[in-house]
Amino acid sequence: MKKTKIRFFVKFILILSIILVSFTLFSTSFGLGTPKLVSTMEKAFENIESWLIKLATPMAAVAVGSGLFMQKFSFGDEEKIRTGKKLVKTALFSYAFVLAIDLVLSAIQSLI
Repeated sequence: MKKTKIRFFVKFILILSIILVSFTLFSTSFGLGTPKLVSTMEKAFENIESWLIKLATPMAAVAVGSGLFMQKFSFGDEEKIRTGKKLVKTALFSYAFVLAIDLVLSAIQSLI
């Protein structure tokens, strides 16, 4: 169940970044200027990207905090300790992944 959610998230971010790059690449490669539809779509994707970055930080903080509290208040239950550690690792990895995608998109936009 969790693997399907992670795969969906990865696919969603990948498709979103491909669409953003393709709009930027096609609009500037032909030297025709930027059509109104393309500029509107670019602004929309930039807004979505900024919202994802703004939401990723508090979501990661809540997930890490929940994992740490789960470990702290497990009262010796090994399953809860393992679940808490897994939650912390997954939250940090996901947050790093979102930041890395933002970095890659910024690098691609600066090259174009």
